Amino acid sequence: SRHVRDKKTNMTNNDDKNKTFKVAIVGATGAVGLEIIRTIHSRSFPCAAPSLYASARSAGKTVATPYGALTINEFERGDVACAKYDVIFLAVSGSFALRYARDLASSTMTAEEGGGGGPLVIDNSSAFRLVDDVPLVVPEINLDSVAATTRLIANPNCTTAIAAMALWPIHCAHGGIKRCIVSTYQAASGAGAEGMEELKRGCASQLETNELPEAKVFSHPLPFNVIPHIDKFQENGYTKEEMKVAWETRKIFNDPQMLISCTAVRIPTLRAHSESITVETRAPITPASARESLTNQPGVAVVDEPLDNVYPMPLTATSRHDVEVGRLRQSLVFEEYGLDLFVCGDQLLRGAALNAVLIAEG
Repeated sequence: SRHVRDKKTNMTNNDDKNKTFKVAIVGATGAVGLEIIRTIHSRSFPCAAPSLYASARSAGKTVATPYGALTINEFERGDVACAKYDVIFLAVSGSFALRYARDLASSTMTAEEGGGGGPLVIDNSSAFRLVDDVPLVVPEINLDSVAATTRLIANPNCTTAIAAMALWPIHCAHGGIKRCIVSTYQAASGAGAEGMEELKRGCASQLETNELPEAKVFSHPLPFNVIPHIDKFQENGYTKEEMKVAWETRKIFNDPQMLISCTAVRIPTLRAHSESITVETRAPITPASARESLTNQPGVAVVDEPLDNVYPMPLTATSRHDVEVGRLRQSLVFEEYGLDLFVCGDQLLRGAALNAVLIAEG
C-alpha cells in the first residue's frame, strides 16, 4: 500500500492501494535521481525495482540502491514509451524535458494492456513550471486542484518548495500574504553532485595548501565563502533563481498579486537550504497564531525554542521529510501585520525527490 512514513503527511490514495506500479527514473545517476530511488523505497511506494535511465555515458553501469544493484539503461524515447510505465520521474535538464516530457506523457496504453491513458510524468526541471496547462504542485498545498486526467506535472524549484511549505499555513490563516521578503542560504547540492564534490575537494585543497581552489561549478570558489549569485542575472537585477521563487510561489498559491522579493546566496554547506523570511499579512498575525497554523500543517515541524538553542539548521533538517520552521517573531517593520521566521529543509528530499514521490502517491 501507499503507506506514508512521514509523521504528518498522508497522501495515500486508497483507490490504488493494492496496485503495483511500474516506475522509471530518467536521470537516475544525478543527485535528485538517486534520492528519488531512496525515497520510493523508504516510503514503500508500491512498485518493484524501478527502471533506471541515463545518458549513453552511464549506460551499462550499476548503482547500489535499496533494491540491490541496478543497471543503468541508455535513454531511448521509444524504449521508455513502449515499456508502458505507470509513473516516469524526470530528473533531467530543462532542455531534455522540453524535448521528451509531453511525448512520454502522451504515450498511451490500451485497456487490454492494463492502462487508461499515458503514464504520469513528473518533471523536476524548470521546463514546464510556468506553463499554463501544466500544474505546478506541492502536494500538501494544491494537489487537489489537479485533474485526474493530467499526465504531466511539474515539480517546483527546491527553494520555492521549502518556502511554500512554511508560507502556506500562514497565508491561509491570516487573510493571505501581501508581501514576502526572502533571503536564501543554499547548499552546494543545489548544484547537483558536482557541486558537492567541488565543495569537498575545494575545502580539502584550501586547508592543505592555503590557496584558493579552482571554481568550475560555481562562479567563485565556495569553500569558506558565500556567493550572492545563483543562476543567470535578469534585466531587473535579480537572478533567475530569485525570480523563480516569486513566479512559482504565486502560481502554487494561485495568488498573482502577492509581492515577493528574494536574494539567493550559495553557502558552503553540503545539504539542506535555509531561508530567512519576512511576511506582511492582510490580517493581523502574532507568533502564537503563526505557530498554531504551522503546527497543524502536514510536512512542517515547528523547531522554535531559541532560549534552549533549538531552531532550524541544515544539520537537523538534512534527510528529514519535514521542513523545519522557527525563530518566529513579530516583525519590527510590518508590526501587527508582520512576522519574521527562519526555515530549513532538505532540498534534495523535501525540495525535490519527496515532493515528486508525494505527487505520485496522490
